[in-house]
Amino acid sequence: MRVAVVGLGGVGGYIAASFVKAGIDTIGFARGEHLKEIQLHGLTIKEDEKTWNERIDTRKEDDLDGYFEGSFDVVMFCVKSYDLVDSFEHIRSHIDENTTLISFSNGVNNAETLRNLSSCHVLEGCIYILSHLESPGVIRKKGKVFAAVFGGEQESTAKLASLFEKAELRFKTPSDIQTAIWKKYIFISAFATLTSYYKNSIGYIYEHHRDEAEALLKEIAEFAQSKGINIEDEVQKALKVASEVPYDSKTSMLKDFENKKRVELESLSGYVKMPLMSRYYEELKKFLK
Repeated sequence: MRVAVVGLGGVGGYIAASFVKAGIDTIGFARGEHLKEIQLHGLTIKEDEKTWNERIDTRKEDDLDGYFEGSFDVVMFCVKSYDLVDSFEHIRSHIDENTTLISFSNGVNNAETLRNLSSCHVLEGCIYILSHLESPGVIRKKGKVFAAVFGGEQESTAKLASLFEKAELRFKTPSDIQTAIWKKYIFISAFATLTSYYKNSIGYIYEHHRDEAEALLKEIAEFAQSKGINIEDEVQKALKVASEVPYDSKTSMLKDFENKKRVELESLSGYVKMPLMSRYYEELKKFLK
């Protein structure tokens, strides 16, 4: 199978390197200095116990048209949610009705976005991993945490599962994929919003604004319920996770605010149309001006 991994940051870079290591035909897409470094020296993965490097065929998103005949079998989008549509448009000419698409971007409506753009087989998915781009050409992965969670159309799910199995990467294919995605979303939505609003870590939020965090988590659970998703039990689980992570842990959205980068505000805060979240969302929008 021919696989495209769009975005070789902490998530996509680790997956692409693992796939190439397993002998899977994989093309990666990246930008800027990161792209140049991978093309020159390969992609380096630093894990707790080891460091390894893989040579990955890596290109710019606009350097694909005419590269080969035919279409990708699987395309994984590992970009920020706000880049999903543009990334799809760049790769559109090399997908067809048999291509399987999946987005591992933050948010719960990425599959819907892809379905609106194409007639491909689209899977729902999310991923659990602690990794980030340490420097151009270098991905730092922390700890043993890794789980790709996906599901949907049966044949496409089996196709993607075979890739993760060959790469010896942990994966889950729950029967209720929507609930599984929301279980991750409730935590990242609440704590991305609160850490960005208070400009502080997850540990700080839990210690000083626990009641607000609980109220916001309950509101997200209520919003999910309006869509037929029951994640009420995740409220206390999310608080427990927040109490156990290293005190100074920061969310990616807070880091993007601090580094004056584009932020996933719409997918992580703006999507939840509820009173408390809307108040934080409106205040956070002011930080962008």
